[in-house]
This record gives sequence, C-alpha cells and structure tokens, in this order.
Amino acid sequence: MNSAQHVAAVSTETARLVATVKPADLTLPVPTCPGWTLADLTRHTGSVHRWFTELLRRRIQQPPTSRDVELHLPEDPDGYPDWLAESATKAAEVFAATDLDAPMWAWGVDQHARFWVRRMLFETLVHRADAELALGLTPRIDPALAVDGIDEFLTNLPFASPFAPLTAQLRAPDRTIRFRCTDSDAAWLIALRPDGFGLLPTPTDPTTADATVEATASDLLLLVYGRLSRESDGVQLRGDEDLLAHWFTHSAF
Repeated sequence: MNSAQHVAAVSTETARLVATVKPADLTLPVPTCPGWTLADLTRHTGSVHRWFTELLRRRIQQPPTSRDVELHLPEDPDGYPDWLAESATKAAEVFAATDLDAPMWAWGVDQHARFWVRRMLFETLVHRADAELALGLTPRIDPALAVDGIDEFLTNLPFASPFAPLTAQLRAPDRTIRFRCTDSDAAWLIALRPDGFGLLPTPTDPTTADATVEATASDLLLLVYGRLSRESDGVQLRGDEDLLAHWFTHSAF
C-alpha cells in the first residue's frame, strides 16, 4: 500500500470505529484492552489522532520533549464518537497539506512524514477491532490492508521498547520465527539474537525457521497485536514451542 491508500484508509477505519461505538453503551469494558471502557478506547484513539496530527503539522525533526496537545475533549463522554470523527477530519486536512515523503523524525524505521499516517491507520484499525470484539462482533479486515499492517508491526517492533518495554526481552541465541499468511504469499522471517531481534529476508523454504506461525492475513494481524489467541482454530503453530511462547509473551503492544 502507498501513502495515498493509507490516508484514505485512516478515514475509512475511523468512520467504522465511530459507527461501532456511537450507538453503544460507552461504559462497556473492552476485554482486549484491560481496564478500558469503550469511552476510554474512543478517547485514546482520538487523542492519538490529534497528537500525530500535531507532530505532522510541526514537521518535527527530533524526538518531542512533551506530549501535551490541546484535545478539545467533550465534557460528556457521549460526545466522544463525534469528537473522534472530528479528529480524523483535522488529520485529513493536515495530510493534504503535508508532503508525506518529506524527512521527519519517527520512532520507527521510516523517517518520513508518511510513517505517522501509516501508524495512525493501524492504531485506528486495531482499536476498531477492539470495539467490535467488545460488542461481540467479528472484525472484518481487508486482506491487503491486514498484510500491510503485519508488515508495519513487524518492521517497527524492534524500536518499540520505549512504550512496549517487554519487547526488550525478545532475545534468543540465533533463533528464527516465520510468519505466513495462508490466504496470500506474504511471509516474514524474524531473527532473535542475543543482542536483539529484527526482520530478515524471507526464505521460500519454511523448514529454515525454528518456528512457524500461519493464519489468514486478518487473523495474523489480530494475533500479532495480541487481539486473537494463538489457540484459535485458524492459527497454525509449528516448531519450537518455547520460542513461540517467548515471542507472544513479549511482543504485543
């Protein structure tokens, strides 16, 4: 997917999240985000939108020293869904006024403005899934979008320790895990080393990995984000069980 597709998908995913939470009881708990209600989930997503939008507006070139941003949050939580929709509208205005290929600081691999659009997209998509799961609905995710989300997650995860500290424990003596989508040819190979972990070129031969994780793109995206149990029917695990347990214990954020 390209930046223009990411921009369009932010709008689509936000609209789907708004449509999900607006008629719902916002006091309902969100099991995939322990301790949160639907109101908390909606407020968090809109806050992320406004924070990322401010980063893009300022074209920051180094890590920000403060996360303070004016949220204009409604006093009544019933107003959160409309406020979230407004947050996406403001983001879209900044996207349109920004050269998304311009160099810009980001916490992940891609040091360009487009990083933040892609990150906003999958933050929104995963929280849309959270809301649907809280309401007993089955999240539907376009396979191509899910593949892009898995790639974004695995590419940037090695840099996520400042806010996902458990990832710093993803170490092993030169072990590999292969992730593969069963409904496409998309696959990724993660190497865990004594000094860290990261993506490797993906071999076509699955036997080269010490462990393998397979599922549809949609299920695999939810799995790597910790929104789907690895015991689920659609998930196939093979190889080193201890290595897989280590990965899933320390990788979700």
